[in-house]
Amino acid sequence: MRLMIVDDSNMIRSRISRVVQNGGLANISLVGLARNGAEALRIAKSTLPDVVTMDLTMPEMDGIQCIAELLKALPKTNILVVSALSDKSTAIQALRLGARGFVAKPFSDDELKLALLDVMEAR
Repeated sequence: MRLMIVDDSNMIRSRISRVVQNGGLANISLVGLARNGAEALRIAKSTLPDVVTMDLTMPEMDGIQCIAELLKALPKTNILVVSALSDKSTAIQALRLGARGFVAKPFSDDELKLALLDVMEAR
């Protein structure tokens, strides 16, 4: 499984990668880190991730726009939204566009692991 992490927060990118690398998710390799949707699309085209964790609120290109573009280019990609959004309608919009799951920030390591495993099984 190839994972790309998309979040404008360096702290969140580091945390997700630490959970993945130290959390017993041995069959996942980290193939890319992106700070916004535009960067994510560039990286995804060369790394072809199987799973993407996607923040929704980012500069340059937000997660909603990125999900739509990413799934157009790579329709088999499984997207897990990881966002602090209290706005449920945006989360619902992300799921309608094709995201496979949602984890609210702040999250525990276990919540993230379980959500990633769910999304990976959706393949």
